[in-house]
Amino acid sequence: MSRLARSQLIGANFSFQHLPFEKVAATIRSFGLREIELWGVAPHLDLFHATEAKVETVRRAVEDNGLAVWCFTPEQVIYPINIASGDDDLRHDSVERFCRAADICATLGAPYLFLTSGRGYENEAREAGWDRAVESLGRIASYARSNGVRCLLEPLQRFETNILNNAADLRAMLDDVDAENMDVVLDTVGMAAAGDTVADYVRLFGPRLSHVQLVDGTPSGHLAWGDGTLPLGCYLDELAEAGYSGKLTFEPFGGGSYALDPVKTWTRCLSAIEPYLDSAVVPE
Repeated sequence: MSRLARSQLIGANFSFQHLPFEKVAATIRSFGLREIELWGVAPHLDLFHATEAKVETVRRAVEDNGLAVWCFTPEQVIYPINIASGDDDLRHDSVERFCRAADICATLGAPYLFLTSGRGYENEAREAGWDRAVESLGRIASYARSNGVRCLLEPLQRFETNILNNAADLRAMLDDVDAENMDVVLDTVGMAAAGDTVADYVRLFGPRLSHVQLVDGTPSGHLAWGDGTLPLGCYLDELAEAGYSGKLTFEPFGGGSYALDPVKTWTRCLSAIEPYLDSAVVPE
């Protein structure tokens, strides 16, 4: 049976938002992980307080713990950031903040900036929000490219956006934006809720599938492995058989107990994924 490489598994600060980032970086390093997905949440590194000094503090914490940032994932669903907004000023400010996020990626040495589509007004035709998202994503991707940064694009569930909800939408958006530096994300909860499969993502995106957020759900949720009903092990087997070579991480948050004891939460997830990884030890 094919297995995924141990080096594909990376950490993240999901569930750690109530701890200082220096502590988070040290904890992720103690798990034996070498890379992280950096969620842009306060107080770690949100887009409203990302001064040069703050970015440098995060960069030093990452470096001091022998880590590297794989992608920077600014909070963009619950904050007043919406790159597809029908409010011109809000949309312009949102795009500018993501251009700033691309600068942060460059400073941190992160190869990827993580993006979603934003959302349109609920009382307008979907195409109007779609067109604004295409324009905004194109501008952000172009700016990121000037920094040597690639972009990751993730579909969201319907309650989160009315633009990009499934793998077919994602394929269409990728084609419309037409940015060579844009790859895609598979979130297992989003995939299951949309009725998509691993095979769909492999078929539609091939090597542009670069990042997997391994999340349990019912099918929705941001649950730790085992707290939902999704066949996460089967998904990993399918990814391995398809020759997936991108990164994997966990995204447990939303449940109060996760944030109260994130080390326990992540330890459970890391133990659950162990049988699906090869036996090679990541070098120090």
